[in-house]
Amino acid sequence: MAKTAMAYKEKMKELSMLSLICSCFYPEPRNMNTYTYDDMEVKQINKRASGQAFELILKPPSPVSEAPRTLASPKKKELSREEIQKKLEAAEERRKFQEAQVLKHLAEKREHEREVLQKALEENNNFSKMAEEKLILKMEQIKENREANLAALIERLQEKERHAAEVRRNKELQVELSG
Repeated sequence: MAKTAMAYKEKMKELSMLSLICSCFYPEPRNMNTYTYDDMEVKQINKRASGQAFELILKPPSPVSEAPRTLASPKKKELSREEIQKKLEAAEERRKFQEAQVLKHLAEKREHEREVLQKALEENNNFSKMAEEKLILKMEQIKENREANLAALIERLQEKERHAAEVRRNKELQVELSG
């Protein structure tokens, strides 16, 4: 099953390439509704609004197409000990450079965090000083109000005392005059 699927994929690739090549030779479409290629037959079905439609008929695989197709991978060049050592050293240099970049980035981030923290501390100190100044001002105002209230109270008491002294004198005068 897997071999059939792989063979199908290969045929589809080849078919699209074959179609491209044929379209170069025959720029005008031919009226053939069936195309045959090795063990595959493609029939054109009525065109649809979305494009063309085809029916793909796979014939039983022939022994030739059954043979596995392997692509030859390029031969790897044998590396000498010196070349391997150079590659290892280059990789180590890249690793050290990346590590230095990461450390530099971390140091910059730490410095930025320090600056932000310092600014926050300064703002906090400024706020504390301002709050303390406002509190002192408020306390002074309260003290002044108390002193003013106390002075007004003392004045009223002195006024009442004068009035009481005057009332007593008037009573004494009245007692002396009546008696």
